[in-house]
Amino acid sequence: MTGLDRRTLLAGAGAASVALPLAAVHGATPARAETRRATVRTGADVLAADGWRGLSEGRIGVFTNPTGILQNGRSIVDEMHESGNVDVVAVFGPEHGFRGTAQAGESEGDMVDPRTGIMVYDAYGANATSLAAMYREAQVDTVVFDIQDVGARFYTYIWSMYTAMVAAADEGVAFTVLDRPNPIGGTPRGPMMTPEYTSGVGAHEIIQAHGMTVGELARFFNADYLPRNGGATVDELTVVEMEGWRRDMLFEETGLLWVLPSPNMPTPDTALLYIGTCLFEGTNLSEGRGTTRPFELIGAPYVDHRWAEWLTARELPGVLFREAYFNPLISKNAGVINGGVQVHITDPEELDAIRVAVEMLIGLKELYPEFQWRYDSWDTARPYWIDKLTGSPRLRNQIDQGASADTVISSWKRETAEFASRRRRHLIYR
Repeated sequence: MTGLDRRTLLAGAGAASVALPLAAVHGATPARAETRRATVRTGADVLAADGWRGLSEGRIGVFTNPTGILQNGRSIVDEMHESGNVDVVAVFGPEHGFRGTAQAGESEGDMVDPRTGIMVYDAYGANATSLAAMYREAQVDTVVFDIQDVGARFYTYIWSMYTAMVAAADEGVAFTVLDRPNPIGGTPRGPMMTPEYTSGVGAHEIIQAHGMTVGELARFFNADYLPRNGGATVDELTVVEMEGWRRDMLFEETGLLWVLPSPNMPTPDTALLYIGTCLFEGTNLSEGRGTTRPFELIGAPYVDHRWAEWLTARELPGVLFREAYFNPLISKNAGVINGGVQVHITDPEELDAIRVAVEMLIGLKELYPEFQWRYDSWDTARPYWIDKLTGSPRLRNQIDQGASADTVISSWKRETAEFASRRRRHLIYR
């Protein structure tokens, strides 16, 4: 399918995905609305304001997607190309593609970008060896990475960056990160990945909500993980820092434009919940893909009003659970009515999305014998997807054995603290 055909198809799907009219409760106060006027300048904006001077020498390859924009809303690739100050010879497109026309688990393929005439390489799923071959073919001297992350270990863009760095180290190519905010803030939370359960949704031992920017992660990867695997490090690693971002900022306080980092990440609120409710990918419930509120609408055909009532009785801070019914257009349970909840954020500052997800899973296990963990028969050694998302079988086993949410969450308290200490020397923003 051509890029144009795919874009036409996705536009039609977007228009159709109105499942049920749903009003989100954002809980924004006038004070928080006022903070939206605060100005954060991304690394891309900082570099553009300097006439792209930091990239004025050599052949440049850009690893980006539709989130790689300036504050004027334009793609950094288009701006670099039109400036005449940067010799962009290649673009590397991650999952969903450079222009963002592909769905989850898909890419746009190799193509010549019709707007700029620049060669676009399909980097989704590429390993370091194949990425290094792309670098050689394009004869790049520097790879620039500019993609908006959402702060979750299982969001694949940070692992695309890691692989791109390994390839750059192997080829002796410089690597520059144009930094962007972590939209859910800088607080580390959740369980640690274990070596036995690493995968494309968690290639190394970091915790579920790492609380770092991509620039900070690049420093962390280069110092700790590239050498650990017996490989070289990136000799010329540059992080173009943001101006005005603090670790306690949520995205709505930055004043930046929110561009969907992927088709199922429509709002900053989605990102705030995703760090927890993405765990429903590891169950037989729909996580809301194929609706207008992915990762906020959670349900299955067997779920009824009791789940919303059970969750409401928990009185969890920062959220409200509304009984909801929806019919996803794609993905799990598509084409049937799912009962469940919509998770409304009432106070982003109080929200702990990982705890919310744990409580939701415990309630399902207690109420519904039909609840199941997703079982992937293609991976006989590690068949449960939830184990790859959480980093080990621990959470699944604890919930199956009837553990409380406090027990589950306290089990990773020490490893969260250890990670917070280990990452400290790589942090840029205080």
